[in-house]
Amino acid sequence: MSLFRSRVVVLKRFPRAVVKAIDEASIIGVQAGANSDHRFIGVWPVVVDGRVYARSWTMEAEGWNRAFQEDPRGVIQVGDRQLRVRGIRARGERVRDKVEAAYAAKYDTKASQKYVRGFKTARRRDTTIEFVPR
Repeated sequence: MSLFRSRVVVLKRFPRAVVKAIDEASIIGVQAGANSDHRFIGVWPVVVDGRVYARSWTMEAEGWNRAFQEDPRGVIQVGDRQLRVRGIRARGERVRDKVEAAYAAKYDTKASQKYVRGFKTARRRDTTIEFVPR
Protein backbone atom coordinates (compact mmCIF):
# COMPACT_ATOMS: atom_id res chain seq x y z
CA MET A 1 0.00 0.00 0.00
CA SER A 2 1.42 3.36 -1.00
CA LEU A 3 1.53 6.32 1.32
CA PHE A 4 1.16 8.65 -1.63
CA ARG A 5 -2.03 9.07 -3.52
CA SER A 6 -1.81 9.86 -7.17
CA ARG A 7 -3.56 13.07 -8.06
CA VAL A 8 -4.47 14.42 -11.41
CA VAL A 9 -4.09 18.17 -11.53
CA VAL A 10 -6.48 19.89 -13.90
CA LEU A 11 -5.51 23.39 -14.90
CA LYS A 12 -8.41 25.79 -15.17
CA ARG A 13 -6.28 28.49 -16.73
CA PHE A 14 -3.16 28.65 -18.83
CA PRO A 15 0.17 29.60 -17.24
CA ARG A 16 0.97 33.33 -17.43
CA ALA A 17 3.70 32.82 -20.03
CA VAL A 18 1.24 31.07 -22.36
CA VAL A 19 -1.40 33.75 -21.87
CA LYS A 20 1.21 36.43 -22.58
CA ALA A 21 2.28 34.67 -25.80
CA ILE A 22 -1.35 34.39 -26.92
CA ASP A 23 -2.00 38.02 -26.06
CA GLU A 24 1.01 39.10 -28.12
CA ALA A 25 0.03 36.91 -31.08
CA SER A 26 -2.17 38.38 -33.81
CA ILE A 27 -3.24 34.92 -34.94
CA ILE A 28 -3.19 31.48 -33.35
CA GLY A 29 -4.00 28.15 -34.93
CA VAL A 30 -7.09 26.23 -33.81
CA GLN A 31 -7.87 22.59 -34.51
CA ALA A 32 -11.26 21.43 -33.30
CA GLY A 33 -12.13 17.93 -32.16
CA ALA A 34 -9.94 15.42 -30.35
CA ASN A 35 -9.64 13.04 -33.28
CA SER A 36 -10.47 15.50 -35.96
CA ASP A 37 -9.50 15.72 -39.57
CA HIS A 38 -9.80 19.49 -39.23
CA ARG A 39 -6.67 21.38 -40.17
CA PHE A 40 -5.37 24.27 -38.11
CA ILE A 41 -7.38 27.40 -38.82
CA GLY A 42 -6.04 30.86 -38.03
CA VAL A 43 -8.16 32.82 -35.55
CA TRP A 44 -7.77 36.14 -33.78
CA PRO A 45 -7.33 35.52 -30.05
CA VAL A 46 -8.02 37.98 -27.26
CA VAL A 47 -7.23 37.77 -23.58
CA VAL A 48 -9.75 39.02 -21.01
CA ASP A 49 -8.95 38.78 -17.30
CA GLY A 50 -6.24 36.22 -18.03
CA ARG A 51 -8.59 34.02 -20.06
CA VAL A 52 -8.33 33.22 -23.77
CA TYR A 53 -11.21 33.80 -26.19
CA ALA A 54 -11.91 33.79 -29.92
CA ARG A 55 -14.87 34.36 -32.21
CA SER A 56 -15.73 32.78 -35.51
CA TRP A 57 -15.97 35.01 -38.56
CA THR A 58 -17.52 32.65 -41.11
CA MET A 59 -19.62 30.40 -38.83
CA GLU A 60 -19.61 27.57 -41.35
CA ALA A 61 -21.40 24.30 -40.62
CA GLU A 62 -18.11 22.41 -40.94
CA GLY A 63 -16.08 25.16 -39.27
CA TRP A 64 -14.00 25.13 -36.13
CA ASN A 65 -16.64 26.78 -33.95
CA ARG A 66 -19.36 24.24 -34.72
CA ALA A 67 -16.84 21.41 -34.33
CA PHE A 68 -16.05 22.64 -30.80
CA GLN A 69 -19.77 22.66 -30.02
CA GLU A 70 -20.00 18.99 -31.02
CA ASP A 71 -16.71 17.93 -29.40
CA PRO A 72 -15.16 20.49 -27.04
CA ARG A 73 -11.69 18.93 -27.23
CA GLY A 74 -9.10 20.40 -29.55
CA VAL A 75 -5.67 21.97 -29.92
CA ILE A 76 -4.42 25.53 -30.22
CA GLN A 77 -1.10 26.42 -31.79
CA VAL A 78 0.85 29.34 -30.36
CA GLY A 79 4.14 29.85 -32.17
CA ASP A 80 5.85 26.44 -32.23
CA ARG A 81 3.83 25.16 -29.30
CA GLN A 82 0.65 23.07 -29.49
CA LEU A 83 -1.64 22.99 -26.46
CA ARG A 84 -4.57 20.66 -25.86
CA VAL A 85 -7.68 22.64 -25.00
CA ARG A 86 -11.39 22.48 -24.39
CA GLY A 87 -13.54 25.03 -26.15
CA ILE A 88 -16.30 26.34 -23.91
CA ARG A 89 -19.04 28.58 -25.25
CA ALA A 90 -19.08 31.91 -23.41
CA ARG A 91 -22.66 32.74 -22.51
CA GLY A 92 -22.57 35.79 -20.25
CA GLU A 93 -23.25 39.21 -21.79
CA ARG A 94 -20.62 40.88 -19.58
CA VAL A 95 -17.96 38.46 -20.82
CA ARG A 96 -19.02 38.98 -24.43
CA ASP A 97 -18.87 42.76 -23.94
CA LYS A 98 -15.34 42.47 -22.52
CA VAL A 99 -14.30 40.28 -25.45
CA GLU A 100 -15.64 42.92 -27.84
CA ALA A 101 -13.67 45.65 -26.08
CA ALA A 102 -10.55 43.46 -26.18
CA TYR A 103 -10.93 42.99 -29.95
CA ALA A 104 -11.27 46.75 -30.43
CA ALA A 105 -8.18 47.46 -28.30
CA LYS A 106 -5.96 44.74 -29.78
CA TYR A 107 -6.91 44.97 -33.45
CA ASP A 108 -6.88 48.72 -33.90
CA THR A 109 -5.50 49.12 -37.41
CA LYS A 110 -7.64 50.59 -40.16
CA ALA A 111 -7.63 47.25 -42.02
CA SER A 112 -8.89 45.42 -38.90
CA GLN A 113 -11.85 47.70 -38.24
CA LYS A 114 -14.20 45.86 -40.63
CA TYR A 115 -13.65 42.66 -38.63
CA VAL A 116 -13.83 44.33 -35.23
CA ARG A 117 -17.21 45.83 -36.21
CA GLY A 118 -18.32 42.47 -37.59
CA PHE A 119 -17.46 40.69 -34.35
CA LYS A 120 -20.03 42.93 -32.61
CA THR A 121 -22.98 41.43 -34.50
CA ALA A 122 -25.29 39.22 -32.45
CA ARG A 123 -24.65 36.13 -34.55
CA ARG A 124 -20.87 36.44 -34.12
CA ARG A 125 -21.16 37.30 -30.41
CA ASP A 126 -22.90 33.94 -30.05
CA THR A 127 -19.76 32.19 -31.37
CA THR A 128 -17.55 33.40 -28.50
CA ILE A 129 -15.44 30.47 -27.31
CA GLU A 130 -13.15 30.34 -24.29
CA PHE A 131 -10.16 28.03 -24.57
CA VAL A 132 -9.13 26.28 -21.34
CA PRO A 133 -6.36 23.71 -20.85
CA ARG A 134 -7.21 20.02 -20.80
